[in-house]
Amino acid sequence: MHPMTANERIDHLERLLEVVRGLTTAPDLESFLQTIIAEASEMTDSELASILEYDEEAKELRFLSMPWFDRDMLRPMGVPLDGSVAGLVFLKKQPLIIQDTRADIRHFKTVDHVTKHETYSLVAVPLIVRGEAVGVLEALNKRNDAHYTEEDLTILETLGAIAAQAIRNVELLRKVKAARIELAELERLKTDFIAITSHELRTPLGLILGHATFLRELVGEEYASQLDTIVKNASRLKEIVENISSVDNVQTGSARVRNHKVSLSKIVDDVVMTFQDEASSRDITLSKDTDDTQFYIDADGVKINIALSNLVKNALQFTDSGGSVSIKVELDSGYYKIAVRDTGIGIPARDLPKLFDRFYQVETHLTRKHGGMGLGLSVTKSMIELHGGRIWVESEVGKGSTFTFLLPVEGVENIQRPVSPFVE
Repeated sequence: MHPMTANERIDHLERLLEVVRGLTTAPDLESFLQTIIAEASEMTDSELASILEYDEEAKELRFLSMPWFDRDMLRPMGVPLDGSVAGLVFLKKQPLIIQDTRADIRHFKTVDHVTKHETYSLVAVPLIVRGEAVGVLEALNKRNDAHYTEEDLTILETLGAIAAQAIRNVELLRKVKAARIELAELERLKTDFIAITSHELRTPLGLILGHATFLRELVGEEYASQLDTIVKNASRLKEIVENISSVDNVQTGSARVRNHKVSLSKIVDDVVMTFQDEASSRDITLSKDTDDTQFYIDADGVKINIALSNLVKNALQFTDSGGSVSIKVELDSGYYKIAVRDTGIGIPARDLPKLFDRFYQVETHLTRKHGGMGLGLSVTKSMIELHGGRIWVESEVGKGSTFTFLLPVEGVENIQRPVSPFVE
């Protein structure tokens, strides 16, 4: 056979490039592999070609792509790893050329009997993905009784590498889909748990808090501290349940924005007043950095109050004695900008991206010194996003943090669709 000319080499390179483009344009794997075997036959001047994949369960090779006229006969057929050229190539991960299969016992002649084709020469290459064989590409019967060459082998190895990548891509996509289904099921289980927990805890917790408060007013000072402890911790549990309920309401879409004309300055005043005693008891300066402007907005004042309260509570919790927490409201390009700045312990950069995820806590369960379930910031994010706003944090370890959120000055229509704070 004459050596390949320069024009033939260029033609082969162009065709291989076109096959590579098919990795992203082919409608499905089957169509793409049909292109591979068609090019393998034509470029090596063979009668036909086929692709076999390894069936791990059956421990044999099975035909994945073959000429249409052999499809019904070859699909149910298995090719053993021992006693076949394809099996040998697969096991050794090495290509193989047989110029005369009629005198070679390694050829699996059952395929010839089934298809009624006679194989008299073949070339086979392994399909390798990350060093692991996943199948075999074969070309059969070089035309005009010619011998397969090293150039034929190079072409087949190139096409085999492309086919292996296509098979791997499909497998990865299959794994991604399976992972998404599993994650969706875990998310459903988490949502069900949240809903059931918040519902089942409300009644007994309300009774405990109600009776403890009633008894606190009746008993003398001898038992006052014990009842104060019960009331304090029951109130803390009530807050956790309310946060859980808020998370569930937002995720299921039952949360609604009930708009009224409210003053952000008044909300800031209310929040500062609510937490002033706690701040003073810990020698923390809690202040507002605003003028007399009322900053009116059409919004759900209760939800904005919850969001701001969670931020202030969080700031106080992570600020040491002698520190400060301040709240600033200002107008910024059609938005009200509310910032809560503290001089606390700060947040490591690695934790910032997940800070608003539900149940996420910066400290590990072994070293954490502060209470809470990691719901406060998640609830805050949901309340802000229900108003068409957004929230972010800037922090430096040892110097403090600034949580900032924006609310559109024009307010937002009552949102009737579910808004999840847990998926970016």
